[in-house]
Amino acid sequence: MNTALYNPFKNFDFKNDKCFLSGDSFSSPLATINVLPDWLLSMASLTGDEKIQLLDETIRTYKSLNVPCNTTVYDQFVSPLEDKIALAFGKGYAGVSALPEIDLFNWIGKLMYSFLYIEMQGAIRLQQLSGDGMNMSQGLMHKFGNLHTMLQSIYREVVLEDFTPWSIVVVQLENADTAFSFRDEINTLTFSLKFKDFGIIACLQDNGTNKRYHQEIIDSIRDKKLLEQQFEELAARFFYSAYLFNRLPEYTIMPVEDVIYIDAMPLKGTQNKALFDIWTNKTYGQVLENFWKPWGHTLFEIIKDPTTPMSYFEEPFLPISS
Repeated sequence: MNTALYNPFKNFDFKNDKCFLSGDSFSSPLATINVLPDWLLSMASLTGDEKIQLLDETIRTYKSLNVPCNTTVYDQFVSPLEDKIALAFGKGYAGVSALPEIDLFNWIGKLMYSFLYIEMQGAIRLQQLSGDGMNMSQGLMHKFGNLHTMLQSIYREVVLEDFTPWSIVVVQLENADTAFSFRDEINTLTFSLKFKDFGIIACLQDNGTNKRYHQEIIDSIRDKKLLEQQFEELAARFFYSAYLFNRLPEYTIMPVEDVIYIDAMPLKGTQNKALFDIWTNKTYGQVLENFWKPWGHTLFEIIKDPTTPMSYFEEPFLPISS
């Protein structure tokens, strides 16, 4: 197995000819693995023919979304991770809430990076059609590369030096038969999923900052079952604050023999401004309107009182708005 650090963003290495995780194409054959695993489709009573629209506006079915993976990496590391998550999902909130956060980070990160891998293929294809070079900000590539490096912990030892790069919240839902759904925002690496009696919200590259930002509402709902509307409201807050988060986390990454050591640089850096841009209730209301679509709440209804947006929580604990 190649022990050197592999960063696919250096050369836009998304050609399906190397393992999406390790970059290895020699030590064992490549297999094609589904982004949404078979166990999840089965547990959620999905056929795989459900459709999703990618950023390049192509429409794909769930079962057509796949990435290349070294068979050794898959058999020895990815598959056992899937088995662990499947077992937890099968038990619902009790199982998912008992998972170590690193397992949720690796599984959600693998899922999001797999989508990103496929999105990168579409972006490269569009650039080839237009004749332009790849137009992606250095900041985004840096962020995605850092996530990919951290995901190496799926198959090799990665030591996070006294920090966690993520915010992850697992909540219990009142409806024990909630239909499976998920959403993600690749630019901010933010993700939410609800299923059965649990919901998960994750920001994968914020060093726990978004969770601390929403600590009051998180503390207020501890040990409480949430309505779906409350879960979506909570998710909307994280998706919006992840957009307001104005730092690009930096890390010192040091491979030593077979181990990758990662240390986080202080987020404050040389900047005196706050870690988040100013919260604006009108913009938050637009995000919330999208998350509350199943219930038909309009933006006018949500921000009828601009100082106090509509909320399904008795005490909203919203950040101070401009």
